[in-house]
Amino acid sequence: MRSATIEGMEPMELAVLGVIVVVAVCVVSPKLGVAAPLSLVAVGVGLSFVPGVPDAQVDPEIILAGVLPPLLYASAVTMPITDFRRDLKAISGLSVVLVVVTSSVLGLVLPLVVPGIGFAEAFALGAIVSPTDAVATSIARRTGAPPRLLTVLDGESMLNDATALVLLRSAIAATGVTVSVLEVGLHLLQAVVVACLVGVVVAGFSLAIRSLVKDATVATAISFVVPFVAYAPAEHLGGSGLVAVVIAGLGIGSRGYVELRPEDRVAERINWRTIAFLLEGAVFLVMGLQLRPLWDDFQSTGQSVGLVAAVAAIVLGVVMVSRVLFNAFLLVTLYGDRKQHEASRPRIAALRDFLASPEAQRHSEARRERALRAIERREHDITFYGEQRLRPRDGLVLTWAGMRGCITVAAAQTLPPDLAQRDLLVLVAFTVAGASLLVQGGTLGWVVRRLGVVDDRAEARREQLGLLITALADVSQSRCDETEAEGLDGRPVDPSVVQHVRRRSTPAAEWAWAGVEGPEREQLLQDFRELHLRVIEDQREALLALRSAGRYDSLVIGELLDRLDAVQATGR
Repeated sequence: MRSATIEGMEPMELAVLGVIVVVAVCVVSPKLGVAAPLSLVAVGVGLSFVPGVPDAQVDPEIILAGVLPPLLYASAVTMPITDFRRDLKAISGLSVVLVVVTSSVLGLVLPLVVPGIGFAEAFALGAIVSPTDAVATSIARRTGAPPRLLTVLDGESMLNDATALVLLRSAIAATGVTVSVLEVGLHLLQAVVVACLVGVVVAGFSLAIRSLVKDATVATAISFVVPFVAYAPAEHLGGSGLVAVVIAGLGIGSRGYVELRPEDRVAERINWRTIAFLLEGAVFLVMGLQLRPLWDDFQSTGQSVGLVAAVAAIVLGVVMVSRVLFNAFLLVTLYGDRKQHEASRPRIAALRDFLASPEAQRHSEARRERALRAIERREHDITFYGEQRLRPRDGLVLTWAGMRGCITVAAAQTLPPDLAQRDLLVLVAFTVAGASLLVQGGTLGWVVRRLGVVDDRAEARREQLGLLITALADVSQSRCDETEAEGLDGRPVDPSVVQHVRRRSTPAAEWAWAGVEGPEREQLLQDFRELHLRVIEDQREALLALRSAGRYDSLVIGELLDRLDAVQATGR
């Protein structure tokens, strides 16, 4: 980053000032009814024209390799793997096919209306503006949109950066030599395969190492380097570092409840939430601050503002039309899939009946159990697709919520200096990203309310929460009954210990029931803690099994898992 000061202020002081601005804007924005990201961009634009404020010319590698990996990891590690699996078709279509289609259309259209721009340069701009932004989609979370829409948006924004960057590199290479479609496709396939392998390996090593660490602070510190450990090797091996980060995050998120201690998960959750908050705020603020230097560079070329506005309008139009048409096609495809899923119910029921028949007994019990779990998962998936179907109005919200942001600005600045019309392309990319954020982001809440696409599953979640709490109570009672009959590890337990565990869902701060100080009281409390810990472990195991089967809403199960972690980690 170019060094600069404000009346002698040091870089560290500027960083502190930036954090203060981010926090202040995020506190004030909700009171004004404006999304904090939009306010930060506006504040950044305003500050960029204040005399004495330095040019915020950030090396794009800082964004692509330094900021995006932790942000994508923070999103991926909290993404329920079941939800991601269920909408993988929509996510992959939006993150790969739509990016390729949009880039290709812009590659054909722009040379017809902008002198001096060839197919390769226009295709490069298409790759830059095609991906939705992982940070920008945080605006959608504040609108009350349904969880399934948020899952699709999050998944798309986590993966489409890889497609865009591969296409961008190919387009830049094509300005000097001929690059075939086959070469681009193979490069993209290599980037994804290598990234998946690296991500899986990093997730496995991270969980193995952190499971050996008994200090939550140290375990959390290890998690801070995971995004970069995944990113760097993948890039070095010709893969997509960003996809590797996402795969590592998904893997750790899916296995973290089994491999890590509750204290580790609680500490990691809080710390990563703070890191994501500061990085997101900094990205939007810096994005606004970059306007003036970009504008100064463009003015030096002598081209008109009207040209920028016209090209940006064409690009935005192509992006939006492509997204509308693709989402319409996607919804038709998903509708057909849902009909096929419903038609498969009789076959699934017949298979379940077969597994219960004497004929199926020749197979091993383990094999039958695996088959039954697969059937149960399939049945819950079909129910999910029926209850949380995506309708045309959802498609409109999905289109309008696809905002551009920091990845577009950062990718644009990686264009080589000798590229034809580079200054115009960079400023158009910034204009498209800024207009997308301000127009779409500023009206997304109104669009969601106007179309009635709000999360109307509150009652269903309350019902599921009640059923899950009842199920956890049954698990607790089962463990207590077993302990009452058999003791802890064969050792008899005082009935008062079992009685208090039965009556309380969390350990109390006061344990007067255990009597006065002495060896007997210490034994009672030790038995209480041991039995209550085993109850929590049983409850967590039951919740993870239900989450794997996909029977209940992932948000509800996640809430209960977090509660168990908090109880176990704090001892309250």
